[in-house]
Amino acid sequence: MTDETINIEGAVCAPPLTHNEQIVMGHGAGGRMSHQLIQKAFMSAFDNPALRAGDDAAQLESNLHAKLSISTDAHVVFPLFFPGGDIGKLAVCGTVNDVAMLGAKPLYLTAGFILEEGLSMETLKQVVASMKSAADEAGVQIVAGDTKVVQKGRADGLYITTAGVGVVRDGVNIGGAQAKVGDAVILSGSIGDHGIAVLGARGELGFESTIQSDVAPLNHLIETMLDASKNVHVLRDPTRGGLATTLNEIANQSNVGILLQEDEIPVHPEVNAACEMLGFDPLYVANEGKLVAIVAKEDADKILAAMKQTRYGEDSVIIGEVTAEPRGRVLLKTPLGSTRVVDMLAGEMLPRIC
Repeated sequence: MTDETINIEGAVCAPPLTHNEQIVMGHGAGGRMSHQLIQKAFMSAFDNPALRAGDDAAQLESNLHAKLSISTDAHVVFPLFFPGGDIGKLAVCGTVNDVAMLGAKPLYLTAGFILEEGLSMETLKQVVASMKSAADEAGVQIVAGDTKVVQKGRADGLYITTAGVGVVRDGVNIGGAQAKVGDAVILSGSIGDHGIAVLGARGELGFESTIQSDVAPLNHLIETMLDASKNVHVLRDPTRGGLATTLNEIANQSNVGILLQEDEIPVHPEVNAACEMLGFDPLYVANEGKLVAIVAKEDADKILAAMKQTRYGEDSVIIGEVTAEPRGRVLLKTPLGSTRVVDMLAGEMLPRIC
């Protein structure tokens, strides 16, 4: 018997926690082990339709005659500052993006700070200023929060938790289960930049790199896409677990196949070089300022053209299509004409980078 089962929709399910089972770093990497942790520890206790949908945010009805998108996130990146960003910018952008991926306009955030004894006040002020700048760019307000302090050695200086809420645009129905056979798969730019930038900041690459994290708020890009067409079926930001894991999630949620064209997926040469040296696949490296969109084929060119007119979508490209078979699987066609299976990240590859 395997250590997992597959339900009728194709989603990964897991057996109950055993008495002596313990949490390991791979449970936080965003891949198969993370999904199993959610199933084993949380779904049975908290199960409800909004949670069961499996998206990055919950879409909820309200008495305001509008649907709400609500999400929460925790941020534990080390080091706190890295090329292109920091934990504060990451916290705001990550939650803004999760809320926006259901076609919502993010409005408000809350933030909780877990501070380690010995953290400099100047470092905290820099992080808070970065959060303010990111919130201003996204057009959201941070309206509530909480602060706790733990003993020295109990945290990596600073952890941040955030929650966000936004209003879903009228007439859109976006979610991981909405992909249709024949849809086009669009990627908003190069992959792997964030993960490699964080590794570089740790001094773990073994060579100098100019790669910057792509961390950015994507809600304005999404607004532009929805202005161009309402035929956007799925939106997702490929963070932990990378593009490969994200597309596997969508394939399972929608019970479809996805076929990618390898030579259409943009990867910076420096990211490729770092991945080759370290034995990584860029498809599994985290991103924090990219999105995957699955859209109706007839509107794909129109949506793509609109994306290319924006700051964070100028390098957008169609990388594949949704297929009927094999259901729940992602395939990659190589430049040589062969096809290989792209599976979900199994465990830990790059820990603590988002």
